[in-house]
Amino acid sequence: MTEFHHVSVLLDECIDNLNIKPDGIYVDGTLGGAGHSSVIASRLTTGRLIGIDRDTNALKAAGERLAPYADRVTLVHSNFSELDRVLEELGIPGVDGILLDLGVSSPQLDEAERGFSYMADAPLDMRMNQSDSLSAWDVVNTWPREELRRILYEYGEERYAPQIASAIERRRNEKTIESTLELVDVIRSAMPPHALREKQHPAKRSFQAIRIAVNDELGAVGKVMETAIPKLNEGGRLCIITFHSLEDRIVKNGMAANARGCTCPPEFPVCVCGNKPKVKLISRKPIVSGKEELDRNPRARSAKLRVCEKL
Repeated sequence: MTEFHHVSVLLDECIDNLNIKPDGIYVDGTLGGAGHSSVIASRLTTGRLIGIDRDTNALKAAGERLAPYADRVTLVHSNFSELDRVLEELGIPGVDGILLDLGVSSPQLDEAERGFSYMADAPLDMRMNQSDSLSAWDVVNTWPREELRRILYEYGEERYAPQIASAIERRRNEKTIESTLELVDVIRSAMPPHALREKQHPAKRSFQAIRIAVNDELGAVGKVMETAIPKLNEGGRLCIITFHSLEDRIVKNGMAANARGCTCPPEFPVCVCGNKPKVKLISRKPIVSGKEELDRNPRARSAKLRVCEKL
């Protein structure tokens, strides 16, 4: 297994926007290698950090990195979408900050055996939580062609989704598709020559789509947008880093809805719903990486940080 080392994206921007209080309670819902969390924990005195991750490898690595702060850190094996349940079980009614980094961590991408990469041969897996039942094998070999087409188009924004879904169906009717490079071969066979010459790897969008489906990534983001804000104390901040437009749209719309308050139709002369804004947006536009970070970590180029504060 590759050593779990993940370069934290927008680290300074996240720490600045969390407004960390030494006695506050903070949640890192996507603990990863604990890059963000180690800085948060170092700024706490009597405060507490709750670190959540669905990947047991990440939790183990994070525990080692956070060992100097063990007196103020609690690690939980769970999905960030279960944030409300985790806090309830810990007896914590409210927190002062929540951080979510929705990118797939570098070790997950780089460890061939996890099946996330289209560059190395491995069993079709892609599970962030190894105890989950649904894997990429199941999606590729058992989901109906039309459902495959839908996820490839919606989650991967793959313009050749119909052709790729049909090619997958034809191949699996002959024999099951077992490995990542077998799947890459099927994807390549479905695409026209000019598409294969593009700079981006021809399987990138399809692999993204299947990974999102396997881990229900968009469902998790939608759920946490409903549960995170109610768990913030007054003045507490929610900081979320996204890496593609589908996630960013959910986060942007979720924060905007909570900042707007009133849900009455525009044609109503006065508000009758009585809903008040729950948060204020700290930045109307997303915060992105500067040149120095991009030079250091090219994977940060698509990262967007959005922040809101509980009223």
